[in-house]
Amino acid sequence: MIVKMKKNKGFLLAVFAVFLYGNLFSQNNQAASGSSSDFWDKVDFGGGLGINFGNGYFVGSISPGAVYNFNDYVASGVGLSYTYLKDGDFSANMYGGSVILLINPIQEIQLSAELEGIQVDAKWDYDEVIKDSFFQESLFLGVGFRTGKVTVGARYNVLYDSNDINIYGSAWMPFVRVYF
Repeated sequence: MIVKMKKNKGFLLAVFAVFLYGNLFSQNNQAASGSSSDFWDKVDFGGGLGINFGNGYFVGSISPGAVYNFNDYVASGVGLSYTYLKDGDFSANMYGGSVILLINPIQEIQLSAELEGIQVDAKWDYDEVIKDSFFQESLFLGVGFRTGKVTVGARYNVLYDSNDINIYGSAWMPFVRVYF
């Protein structure tokens, strides 16, 4: 069974416009300053690694990512993610990717927009095996406090609908973001 999520093209178009504006603005600033810095000097890598387990329960996840710093105020990048969940007779493999835009209006504050797509392949192994597969789209808008390479904050999934099948329990999520 494939569940189709409602798409809000207005939000996706707005995120694309902000992403495009950030790219154009940063390239104009770089060209005007005459900077010819090496591409890889402006790339930061990061990601997440998680494990959670208990009585008959296990979750393991890995999510590497990279961002390109256009200037001190704008960065954007991509990420990949994989999560395995096992809870008794239920198991799921979740994998996908994301595109993120980071804006730092001042050094301590970071605004973010992240478009994420996750494929979920779930299986219930009762008397008979039941399988389900669906694609989850999320658009997170977030704000965080930044110190050095670490940002701590909260993000809101504007595409979240509690009436649809959803891999997230709430539209609100805390985050810790680290890029080296």
